[in-house]
Amino acid sequence: MKVRQALIALRQALAENPADFDIAWRAAKYDYYLGAHSTDRDEKDKAYHDGIEAGKLAIKLNDSRPEGHFWLGANYGGNAEMSTLAGLTDIEDIKREMDVVIKTDPGFEAGSAYMALGQVYMKAPRIFGGDLEKAIGYLEQGIKVGPTNGLLRVRLAQAYAEANRKAEAQKEIDALMAMKPIPGYEPEYNDAVKEAKALQEKIKQ
Repeated sequence: MKVRQALIALRQALAENPADFDIAWRAAKYDYYLGAHSTDRDEKDKAYHDGIEAGKLAIKLNDSRPEGHFWLGANYGGNAEMSTLAGLTDIEDIKREMDVVIKTDPGFEAGSAYMALGQVYMKAPRIFGGDLEKAIGYLEQGIKVGPTNGLLRVRLAQAYAEANRKAEAQKEIDALMAMKPIPGYEPEYNDAVKEAKALQEKIKQ
């Protein structure tokens, strides 16, 4: 996996340049990618924890840029998915970091901060602030600034399906299938298409 090789280089560079903001946030980004795609639970766990530390360092080095906040929040999200107990403590952390990204640069990573907030409100138990309507609201805002974000489209389709708004879910799936992936984000687009096809089958039942 190229991500592992990139991470080795980034960690080495960060050890040599501990005050370099760009290296710190890139390390957090690649840690997140490794955590999201690894099939080894221990490796996933370590990647998210390392990503959280790298994200915190990036924010310490430059609090006014969105990159550190976004990738810190993404790693909190990955960590939350792995453990229910961690998830409950991570929910507020994810919200805080993504709110900062939206205030700083709403269109960052094609509206992905809105997608992260939508996911939080969709997946969190109601007792901990889960709210499907809020989730849909954030995802709809995200589509306005990131219409070409395939994963955002499928997340909105999933939220509509959850709310039994099947026609709107299908509309998002159709829009996704008609799109071309953003150059460099083909793997994310392919993941989105795979999820959309599974959702489409579910809607038809």
